[in-house]
Amino acid sequence: MLAAAGGALGTPTAAMAADQRPLVLVVPYPPGGSTDILARILQPRLSKELGGRPVVVENRPGAASQIATAFVARAEPDGNTLLVSFDNHGINPAVKPNLPYDTFKDFVAITQTVRFPLVIGANPSVPGKTLKEFLAAAAKQPPNKFNYASTGVGSLNHLAPEELKRLSKVDLLHVPYGGGGPAIQAVVGGQADMTWLSFAALRGQIQAGKIKPLAVAGEKRLADLPDVPTVAESGFPGFVAYSWSGMFAPKGTPAATIQKLTKSFQTVLADPDVRRKLAEAGFEIVASDGPALDAYVKSEYQRWSTFIKKNHINLEN
Repeated sequence: MLAAAGGALGTPTAAMAADQRPLVLVVPYPPGGSTDILARILQPRLSKELGGRPVVVENRPGAASQIATAFVARAEPDGNTLLVSFDNHGINPAVKPNLPYDTFKDFVAITQTVRFPLVIGANPSVPGKTLKEFLAAAAKQPPNKFNYASTGVGSLNHLAPEELKRLSKVDLLHVPYGGGGPAIQAVVGGQADMTWLSFAALRGQIQAGKIKPLAVAGEKRLADLPDVPTVAESGFPGFVAYSWSGMFAPKGTPAATIQKLTKSFQTVLADPDVRRKLAEAGFEIVASDGPALDAYVKSEYQRWSTFIKKNHINLEN
C-alpha cells in the first residue's frame, strides 16, 4: 500500500497538487500594465490546474524589468518562482550593456503565453482623430512639440515609436516612465501626449474618454476598436509592433518540472473562460513550448539590435 501511495504521488498531477508552496509569478512592472493584467487573468485558473495550490502575483518594478528579472535569475531553481516576461526580455540584451544576468543562459523558457499589438493612445487634447491626422498636424509644428511616454528606455514602446518617427519624419520627444500604469497616468494627466501600450492596459481610459486611440500597430484592426485604423492603414504598409509575454524559470530548474509547467500553462490557456477574458483584453493566445519561446526571444534580440545600430538610437536615460 505504501508503495502504491508513493507511486500515485509520483504522477505529475498528484505531485503538483500535493505541493502547497505558493507558485510566485514575478511581474516586472507595477499593477495596471499588460503583464500584470495577464498574470491576474491566469492566476485563479492556474491555481485550480495545480490542484488548489496558491498562485501569487508579485510586482517587482524598476530598471526596465531588470529588478524582477535579476530576482528570478537568483531564485531557487525549484519551479516555485517564475518570471512573467515582457518584450524587454529580448530587447534588453541589445540595449543594456551591463545586465545583472545573462538573458540567454540564466533562464529556462516555459511558454510564450500571448502576444498583443500596441495601441497608440493619446490625450484628448492632441490634434487629430487618427494617427494619420495627428501626424499631419504634428508635421506643421516645431520638432518635439509632442511627446510620447514609454515603459522605459529601450522598451518596445520606445523603439516602435522611434521606427515610426523615421518613417514619418515627424519628431516626437521620448519620455520614459517606470511601467504601463505610470505612462497611462501621465497621458491622462497631460504630462505626456501619447503612449503605445496594449488595449488591455488602455481599455478603461479609452472607455472613459480620457484617452483616445489613434491607431493599432497590429496586422488587423481590433474587434473592440473597429473604427481605429492600423498603422499600416495610416500610410505605413507592413508596420507592426507586437508586444508579448512569456514564462521563464531560473536555470537549473529540472526538465521534468519545466515540462509540467508548460503543460499546465497550455491547459490554462486553452480554458474557454480564460480565452474569453484574454480576447476581451486584446491578447492573442500563443501557448508555445519552451524551445519555441527561446527561438522567438533570440529573433527579437536580432531584430532590435540591428535597428538600434543602423539608426543610432539614443539609449541614454
